[in-house]
Amino acid sequence: MTARTIFGNAGFWLVLGGALLLGGCATPRPPSAENPPPAPREFRAAWVATVANIDWPSKPGLSVAQQQADVVAILDRARALNLNAVILQVRPAADALYASPLEPWSEYLTGTQGRAPEPFYDPLEMWVREAHRRGLELHAWFNPYRARHHEAKSGFAPTHLAKTHPASVKKYGDLWWMDPGDAFAVRRTLDVVADVVRRYDVDGIHIDDYFYPYPIAAPHATDAKEKLDFPDEPSWQVYRAGGGKLARVDWRRQNVNHLVEQLYRTVHQVKPWVKFGISPFGLGRPDRRPAGIEGFSQYDQLYADVELWLEKGWLDYLAPQLYWPIGRKGQDFTVLLDYWAKQNTAKRHLWPGLFTSSINDTPKSWSVADITREIDAARTNRAASGQIHFSMIALLQDRRGISTALQSGAYASAALVPATPWLGASPPSAPQLERGADGRIAIRPSRGAAATNFAVWRRQGGAWEFSVQPAGKTAVDATGAEVIVVSAVDRLGNESRRVTLPLAASTTKKP
Repeated sequence: MTARTIFGNAGFWLVLGGALLLGGCATPRPPSAENPPPAPREFRAAWVATVANIDWPSKPGLSVAQQQADVVAILDRARALNLNAVILQVRPAADALYASPLEPWSEYLTGTQGRAPEPFYDPLEMWVREAHRRGLELHAWFNPYRARHHEAKSGFAPTHLAKTHPASVKKYGDLWWMDPGDAFAVRRTLDVVADVVRRYDVDGIHIDDYFYPYPIAAPHATDAKEKLDFPDEPSWQVYRAGGGKLARVDWRRQNVNHLVEQLYRTVHQVKPWVKFGISPFGLGRPDRRPAGIEGFSQYDQLYADVELWLEKGWLDYLAPQLYWPIGRKGQDFTVLLDYWAKQNTAKRHLWPGLFTSSINDTPKSWSVADITREIDAARTNRAASGQIHFSMIALLQDRRGISTALQSGAYASAALVPATPWLGASPPSAPQLERGADGRIAIRPSRGAAATNFAVWRRQGGAWEFSVQPAGKTAVDATGAEVIVVSAVDRLGNESRRVTLPLAASTTKKP
């Protein structure tokens, strides 16, 4: 967010006299043609995957100092790229990258499941604190059902669900998976999420596309289409014994629907302002797909009825994983984005996931233009208001110049996160501005709901420049500015009245 956008010559000069008589204190001004344009709005985020040490930590067992240095490097890069959110995976496999009273420490942090970092620190607390210091949102990302990754090296800790409640966890191929039909497994996921929302100042809760596991081939199958069925017979029989009448596939979908609805309600019962988002597989139900779209059916295989969740409004943002390029036969990015836009009847946020990590050093690598074209396409779709990059490692490494291209192009200017009015629409109080003796402008927050960021406009040479700064930074460099305009922005994106402070064009810093 350090970059600023020039909105063009305003073609006018503000009259300074009246305001200057106020001794440097600014007063709120009503909207007029002389005010700067609306603040840009766009969700810009990246996933930070911890499973298999994809993004962070870069490998298990790093020293605490190195882990913390990498946190700072990732967040500094996000800030430099004018991102405004980071989505951190905190529960990859019924474990925790934070101090959890319910689940063991993740092996991806220390190398051994159940072992705390030494010297002790709480990674999630640090991520939240450092993200907010940079004006970034921090969304906590959970895998709702996975209990063990197929590449895991460490054994189960004594406090892991597979040890304490083995009937709730099933072996499926090389994976261990919590049974979505098991009441205790569902309750554990809800309790884990509620605990994090209650104890940490997160801005969002996020789940991905892992509901029932992606199907694998049945042992000794002679037909590639023959898949190993998920071993949920005990929970299915409990359902049937209780009078359940649904077919098994519908029962499985009902199990997932129940979790999604309860997660949405749980998050907002604990803290109404925390957003809940889902990042499902990018292809919708086969019976609703546009002509020419084909491929895997999450509705039939993962038992994810995403269209229903949108219809019911059981989420605050949808981030479908549209991991195909524009023009791809069978899975065209723009066609799929338009499909999800049309399904979004509750008008929730639509922030497509981009496969930025497909930019690599292989012959099959995507080009930088593949990603920037998708950003452009999302911007032309009026129902979409942002993007999420998978994953942060590609941006951190600036693969083939993707970060450089974003900094000078699509993300050259800062942007506020889109507002979420269905969770709250009351704007914060406007701040006060005071001129300092060193050429800087002090921002004095007003009483009432605290701001999380300030939207700042500087007029210089007749052109407006926009930036976003965290609420903890309460001074604006006014060197060379003719006018400073500031508004307070709360954690739901609501913006206060703007406050305008006219200045002499010759304002300079004193030595």
